[in-house]
Amino acid sequence: MTGLLPRDSLAGVRVGLSASDSPDLGRLGLLPNHFRLALGEVARTVLVGGGTLAYGGHLRPDGHTSFLLREVQRYGPLDEPPLLICLAWQNHRRLPLPELRRLRRDFALHATVVCLDPAGEEVDPEQGRGDAPAPVDESQLAPALTAMRAWLARRVDGQVVIGGRRTGFTGRMPGLVEETLLAVEHRTPLYLAGGFGGATWDILRSVGVGDPDFLPAADGAGPPDPGYRDALAVLADRSAGLVDNGLAAEENRRLSETHRPGEIAGLVGLGLGRINAGRKP
Repeated sequence: MTGLLPRDSLAGVRVGLSASDSPDLGRLGLLPNHFRLALGEVARTVLVGGGTLAYGGHLRPDGHTSFLLREVQRYGPLDEPPLLICLAWQNHRRLPLPELRRLRRDFALHATVVCLDPAGEEVDPEQGRGDAPAPVDESQLAPALTAMRAWLARRVDGQVVIGGRRTGFTGRMPGLVEETLLAVEHRTPLYLAGGFGGATWDILRSVGVGDPDFLPAADGAGPPDPGYRDALAVLADRSAGLVDNGLAAEENRRLSETHRPGEIAGLVGLGLGRINAGRKP
């Protein structure tokens, strides 16, 4: 078991969250609510420890962004917004401008909303458009998502990865896999919570962490997309370069297999807290 984090042990630490629903929940006997509980517990641990959060997504009321915002409203500080929300080009252009204005205004106390252009540069979301949703060229979708993920990767001190779809993604590969590759490139500590399966478990198998028999492949399963397979192969090649995340090998094994929200959050907080303590004079 892990103990409570000392107060302000994560002060100055911004944690990126890579999370999307896993296709393996059913065969693991889990529900989407279990996944949300784990995501919420990680968010609370970071916030209570004095850290902040970063997430790239959309502003739909049923999505993870809205869920994280509610956690921030309950547990975050009021001196500055503790949640950084980054919107790729298509995710703000497709919103009616009055709605985007309202959401940014409503979020202002708890979250900073950054809008990017297709190349990943910060942009005024009102520029060059009217009140109606603005058209987005299909050819810009995947590059804009990659640009958004790269923008976030340069601004976080740790990355938590949990769940993840294998199909139906609009980027050049599943978002969690691309965000993991970027974290490796930037030598960012990774926290791979594999107990909910999905892309996170595929990543863990690729880098050789955890028991490979914990979640056997489903019948006929395997990464169906060539870009997905190639990305996992790149991760396997780079696995020796994974940066220390503050956890011992046994602790990382536990993180790779548990679906208990408290254990996941405790291990993430423990690793981040150890690293942050080592940075302080």
